Amino acid sequence: MLRFLARRSLGALVILFLLSVVTFLLFFGMPRDPALLMCGKGCTPANLENIHHVLGLDKSIPEQYAIFLHNIVLGSNDFTQGPCPAPCFGYSYHTNEQVWGTLMDRLPTTLSLTLGGAVCFLIIGLSTGLIAAWKRGTLIDKSFTAGAMVISSMQIYFLGPLALAVLVYQTHIFDKPAYNDFTADPVTWFTGLIIPWVVLSTIFASQYTRMARSSMIEQLQEEHVRTARAKGMSRRYVFFRYAWRGSLIPIVTIFGIDLGSLLGGAIITEYTFGLPGLGRLAVESVFFSDLPLLLGVMLFSATMILLCNIVVDAAYAFIDPRVRLA
Repeated sequence: MLRFLARRSLGALVILFLLSVVTFLLFFGMPRDPALLMCGKGCTPANLENIHHVLGLDKSIPEQYAIFLHNIVLGSNDFTQGPCPAPCFGYSYHTNEQVWGTLMDRLPTTLSLTLGGAVCFLIIGLSTGLIAAWKRGTLIDKSFTAGAMVISSMQIYFLGPLALAVLVYQTHIFDKPAYNDFTADPVTWFTGLIIPWVVLSTIFASQYTRMARSSMIEQLQEEHVRTARAKGMSRRYVFFRYAWRGSLIPIVTIFGIDLGSLLGGAIITEYTFGLPGLGRLAVESVFFSDLPLLLGVMLFSATMILLCNIVVDAAYAFIDPRVRLA
């Protein structure tokens, strides 16, 4: 297990390095000059040159990238805005605030949205999928399957405004969604995210319903399951003791990818409900050609995805004893 984790961690570092290189090079392929955004309307060539020097844009691309990596690992005291402790992604071109601090300010919103939505769509999706597999071929199975297919064809930018119109602006059942500090007021935190959780879980739950149903039906055809039934074990016992455990592997795999992606920023959901999370921050960094902020969001999102995948791979051995990690 330790060898596996060490090997996967090393591979994750290589992927992050390559991703940072690609993102860094793509930034310099964009036509917009971030110094122009900071210079303002009355910009003179002298002011523009001074801003290039302050931002370090007058150095070569390899030099800028080497400085960027050095700052992440060791931090830096060379910024005019003040010291930047590791992990230092620099200061935002647009707000002049530390990128790492901005990421940490936005993280609680994305974390709350992700974890709450994940709990909802796992409970709903796995429950309906198992029931559909248990009642295979019946009206319940067909209803759950058809409903999942219909809902999965919808999108958050359609269901979100519809939920807001009905539940907030017309019936006034809920207040407008907003993020509130959990430690300050858990009740307000919960009520402010109910609608985003429900909308987000609706889309994902439909996918997990179909996945759980198909995976469970496939497991029920396995030899060890049929052998258990032939030995006289009850259908219910075999269903939950043998088939259920084996069906979790593909579900856990997809869940790890989905969870990592959401932790990196649920862009459409955050924009639909006006939540200031990492996804919205990523769009803002692209809009303002903010290289430090863009690199920070990209690397943080990639790290979340890679960490979730490592955890998922390590969980295989605990879910199914037939799986062994080399």
